[in-house]
Amino acid sequence: MYADLANAPVHAVIKHPATLSFEEAASAWMQYVTAYGALIDIAGLTKGDTLVIPAASSSVGLAAIQIANKVGARPIALTRGSSKRQALLDAGAAHVISTDEQDLVKEIMSLTDGKGARVIFDPVGGPTFAKLTQATAQLGILFLYGALSTDPTPLPLFDVLSKWVTIRGYVMMEITSDPARLEKAKAFVIQGLSDGSLKPIVAKTFPLDKIVEAHRFLESNQQIGKVVVTV
Repeated sequence: MYADLANAPVHAVIKHPATLSFEEAASAWMQYVTAYGALIDIAGLTKGDTLVIPAASSSVGLAAIQIANKVGARPIALTRGSSKRQALLDAGAAHVISTDEQDLVKEIMSLTDGKGARVIFDPVGGPTFAKLTQATAQLGILFLYGALSTDPTPLPLFDVLSKWVTIRGYVMMEITSDPARLEKAKAFVIQGLSDGSLKPIVAKTFPLDKIVEAHRFLESNQQIGKVVVTV
């Protein structure tokens, strides 16, 4: 919604902790609820788990890193090149793999002592999906929550069968359309925002009259974190 004044349904409105600025509050909810739903509500991510996060510099990817650290799991961030490596390490990633420069499967298997990752949280799909399946642990779960790749997404049948992998389609509305699950999500996020374990990352702010420039910045793919428009 782009407006000086917006009318929203009561279930979609929540009072944010006083420790947050309004810019941080505006940048908090979509990514944390999205990541919470898959990782905590469905997968039960917990201490000792390894989580692989493709497109890790996205807002949802950054939220997934923070949630993994909050519950004691180990977040492995994937990014195409090396330019965002340090920023992802600074954001809390335990390891960063550059998929254009490193062997994705080899690196993940090495970091997990040959076991693979129990949870993979993928918004991309496309050809790399087959590699992610190879890097999934026995009885692991691989979420697809987006389709950033325009190429077909293969089903690596023998890897799925041999490792009993669950491939799970997921969108945030699974949580927001269920009042009981939404309340649990809100409580988890509020607690994390209040104690500082969840900290929204604002890449850049734009005034409302610069909305075109805001979209151009988004399309440049330079940002790490949220782009916020102020009124």
